[in-house]
Amino acid sequence: MTRQAKFPTRRLVLLGGAAALAAGGVYWWRATPPYYGGAKLTVAQAHEAAASGDVVLVDIRTPREWAQTGVPEGAHPIDMRRDDFLATLSQVAGTDKGRPIAVICARGVRSARLSRALTEAGYTNIVDVPEGMLGSAAGPGWLKTGLPVAAVEEG
Repeated sequence: MTRQAKFPTRRLVLLGGAAALAAGGVYWWRATPPYYGGAKLTVAQAHEAAASGDVVLVDIRTPREWAQTGVPEGAHPIDMRRDDFLATLSQVAGTDKGRPIAVICARGVRSARLSRALTEAGYTNIVDVPEGMLGSAAGPGWLKTGLPVAAVEEG
């Protein structure tokens, strides 16, 4: 009987360990930006380029995130989860897939993923802003750098 009592305990420990590894893997996948080999800008460079009209800056975060922090001054807030994201991007940036478009999110993970996806969709001048609004390994981010933000109109 003691042998049977230990077996379920070992199984539970193994299952718990496997679950912890899986959860850690999911966290790592969500928190680690994929490799994006295209152009990148610091937040200061993105701000300057957007202000001068050299790039179209797009904030791809969610409306809740925009409400919490504002959006980068000069950026177009387009939630990347929208079904009509590409159509809305075309309305903002035009139909020229070679026009420079800089993509920013919170910490550079979503912007890297979307930069890759847009490049695969035929856009030829996508620029990632890997610092994001909140900072990442790439740098302190838009907010800590003290760059201007604008409130998003509810609508």
